[in-house]
Amino acid sequence: MKYKLLVVDIDGTLLGRERTISAENKEALAQARKSGVGVALSTGRAVLACRSILDQLALDGHHIFFDGALVSDLGEEVYAEPLDRGVVREAIEFAHRHKIDLELYSTTHYFVERETWSTDAHRKFFGIEPTIVDFTGLWERERIIKGGLASVNPQQMAKAREFYARFESNLHFSLARSPAFPDVEFTNVVALGVSKGRALEALALHLGMSLAEVMAVGDGTNDITLLSRAGLAVAMDNAPDEVKAVADHITLDVDQSGLAVAVERFLL
Repeated sequence: MKYKLLVVDIDGTLLGRERTISAENKEALAQARKSGVGVALSTGRAVLACRSILDQLALDGHHIFFDGALVSDLGEEVYAEPLDRGVVREAIEFAHRHKIDLELYSTTHYFVERETWSTDAHRKFFGIEPTIVDFTGLWERERIIKGGLASVNPQQMAKAREFYARFESNLHFSLARSPAFPDVEFTNVVALGVSKGRALEALALHLGMSLAEVMAVGDGTNDITLLSRAGLAVAMDNAPDEVKAVADHITLDVDQSGLAVAVERFLL
């Protein structure tokens, strides 16, 4: 079989607007695994926000989390690029001065300083309970893998852009949208050089396979590096044009189980 590994984005690819996995997607992934193809998730989400999905699909093995900052099987870390502690300190101080609700993640915790729309969404939809702490000194106590900004109105979006401008030489930003929250801008904040594509290279090396043996499916701009490195790149029909431009094939919309259609065409 040409492809040995299927790498799947979550929001907008596996999960649609109702935030559920369709029966068709679930069956297609099960059949792919039965035929000997490995299945790995690749997401901007934290590890904690993926556990229920991993359980639903009975997936083991290694997966790409935090937009490529971590490759792990929930035990062994194959690859990790945490944020520099000094940059985390500067980011916290900037957020305090400008009243920005910065979110910070370790491999095991979701840190915030107060309850917001985003903490409520994390609790309700991702099953993550926030750890509310004073961020002062947090950079010394915790290894921070990713930061995040959730902008729900023009004022917050403007503040997020101030944050980008200040740290564009120290951090990498990728915008992620969820079909379930079309008006919200979720920004993943990771170390410079971090990407899903770079994480895929580390995962393929660990598994002893070439990138040509990987099929990847995604819908977001943060999937561009992933699709660009995979042997077969599939974009969802709900993906923006710049994502479709790097794909070898465009499948149906997420709410038409486009993932399952692509898996059936190329792997089964």
